[in-house]
Amino acid sequence: MKTITTAFLLHIIFLSGCSSSKITTSWKTKDAVATSYNKIMVIGIIRDADRSIQENMENHLVNDLQKLGYNALSSLKEFGPNGLKKTDTVAALMKLNESKVDAVLTVVLLDKEKEQQYITTNYRNRFQEYRYEMYGRIFEPGYYVTNTKYFWESNLYNLKTKQLIYSVQTQSFNPNDTEALAHEYGKLIIKNMLKEHVLKNKNTTTIK
Repeated sequence: MKTITTAFLLHIIFLSGCSSSKITTSWKTKDAVATSYNKIMVIGIIRDADRSIQENMENHLVNDLQKLGYNALSSLKEFGPNGLKKTDTVAALMKLNESKVDAVLTVVLLDKEKEQQYITTNYRNRFQEYRYEMYGRIFEPGYYVTNTKYFWESNLYNLKTKQLIYSVQTQSFNPNDTEALAHEYGKLIIKNMLKEHVLKNKNTTTIK
């Protein structure tokens, strides 16, 4: 029977528990100024199979915007899962205008990819030990860890001018779950929008 080393177990725990999101690129219009919008709609553009991700993403961004003093709401809660998806652009804008929305923050899942990482253990000097361990690796599960990367894009639009104000692309690696992913992403994006002076902090609240 194969012996799993302590180092191997620690490596598995580290990989499965580690979650990180980082900004890869960001952009803002040259004339962007920190604006106090009256109502911001958060719209997740994510396939139906990842509905829980969309719901968590929208909710966390809404909560973070509300902490800054904004009247923010989720498109899922306001219009339902198909409320905006099955309408053309003109009809969607009409719905948003009827709700008195003057800014839209989109969240798009550009891609999700999985890759396997091979976990190595201590090398054996003797052939029989090496051979035994290699057969164990090949024929018994547990030496491969599947990592997941999410690639995101968020855009902030001013609906009064119909202009793109801010855009950011991020990458998330091995989130613990969709709740943790959304929580981390929301904080990252809101902090960056404040840093880039495209939003005002109405409450002078610190996003932690």
